[in-house]
Amino acid sequence: MSEPEDIMEFPCLFPIKAMGLASPQLQQTILRIVQRHAPEVQTHHCKERPSKNGKYISITVTIEATSRAQLDAIYIDLNASDHVVMTL
Repeated sequence: MSEPEDIMEFPCLFPIKAMGLASPQLQQTILRIVQRHAPEVQTHHCKERPSKNGKYISITVTIEATSRAQLDAIYIDLNASDHVVMTL
């Protein structure tokens, strides 16, 4: 069986969304993780959205993705963080 073709073309803008319990340091934690793989990302690339009851925050970081391997590595690191509850 052959490998599925990657339907994405790189480089491309790609929004990475991570959610966690509301805390002042969540955005910085997520930003630091993403910067390991995309060092050019800055705070202004982040958008924060609280949940309806304010218990959780979703952080969307838009990066210029260079490869599928880069995206996979970012998601692996985000999911390994104790501060991140879920990623999309």
